[in-house]
Amino acid sequence: MSNMDFHVITLFPDQVSDYLRTSMTGRAIENGAIGLDCINIRDFAHNHYGKIDDTMYGGGTGLLIYCDPVYDAYKSIADKLEAKPYVVYMSPKGHVFDEKKAVELSKHKDLVVICGHYEGIDARVIDEICDEEISIGDYILTGGETAAIVVIDAVARLVPGVLPNEEAYMNESHISGTLEAPQYTKPPVWHGKEVPEVLKNGNDAAINEYNRIASLVETWDKRPDMLDQLDITEEEWKKMLAFKKGLC
Repeated sequence: MSNMDFHVITLFPDQVSDYLRTSMTGRAIENGAIGLDCINIRDFAHNHYGKIDDTMYGGGTGLLIYCDPVYDAYKSIADKLEAKPYVVYMSPKGHVFDEKKAVELSKHKDLVVICGHYEGIDARVIDEICDEEISIGDYILTGGETAAIVVIDAVARLVPGVLPNEEAYMNESHISGTLEAPQYTKPPVWHGKEVPEVLKNGNDAAINEYNRIASLVETWDKRPDMLDQLDITEEEWKKMLAFKKGLC
């Protein structure tokens, strides 16, 4: 039994499945850490020719997906589960996705992700079955599939058994509220730029302290808005200023 199952309701199941069945998420599916089930909305069309959308009441360009095919696709998942799954709809009107939300979603055993297309889905079925709407940013995509992939990838890596160990994600950007400190590999000097000496001396305490201040400075330089959420001491501010001046 997998640690978490993702169920994607979409008009383009191959788009989602082909991406997620590669690389780290693909290996996690193969070894049973996570499950992935992509359900085609068109399979639940209430007609012989697969029509699942129509023009909108009140006017407007484009087509809207009917309630029934989406609801029936959802019921095909929910009716097989012991408990109601958590359901999200990928929408530009939703809460903007972040690491905190990824952590919240990773706590659910079953996550249903609904992907709209064309002009979206009739609001009545979204109101009835969805727990929340989620956006990946303030822009418009041609469909919800790309957004669903982003959410599932971010959530899946937090599920036990997907990454080799907890350290693989605990030191990443946004986990602690800061950006990750700059990282380096061989050679020690490249194009005249040297790897900081402290990272080569094997002193774990010094390395941890360096990375803490480096991550704060990285956040200060690239995402200063994030600093408002942090409790930075006066001593840390002094070290950050010294770091920026190249004094440490």
